Amino acid sequence: MWSEVAPSAEGHEIVVRLDRLLEERGISAVELSRRTGITETNLSRLRNGNVGAMRFSTLTALCRELNCKIEDLLAYEPRA
Repeated sequence: MWSEVAPSAEGHEIVVRLDRLLEERGISAVELSRRTGITETNLSRLRNGNVGAMRFSTLTALCRELNCKIEDLLAYEPRA
């Protein structure tokens, strides 16, 4: 079962949906790392929401390999 990352304690309200996309595509994080050149550590940080910024090159690589749009990968979910 995939999980979405909750907004961080840092105050941002961006949710990373990488786990869901990996599951839907039947791709492991290890395979995605191999295909994109993004380290497994950095993919883990993205999956856990432990990032303060993301490069456009990273977004491009993820969207290309997962055949998705940015809005499939990231979402804005305001706190109630």
